[in-house]
Amino acid sequence: MNHSIHSADRATHLKIVVVALVAGIAVAGFAISARTSSDYSQSAHAIKAGKPITVTSSDTSMVR
Repeated sequence: MNHSIHSADRATHLKIVVVALVAGIAVAGFAISARTSSDYSQSAHAIKAGKPITVTSSDTSMVR
């Protein structure tokens, strides 16, 4: 039995690719089903502007 991926044959590489693809699809399917099963609704809320104000003073110090 050879424990190196570099010297593995074509069938072994194919098995690894298939297992990784199935695992990726399973994880993505689980994530999508977990996200869509929650009952969170997204809606946009409008924020209205208040009265305009004028800034007349500043607390920053001026360096000359």
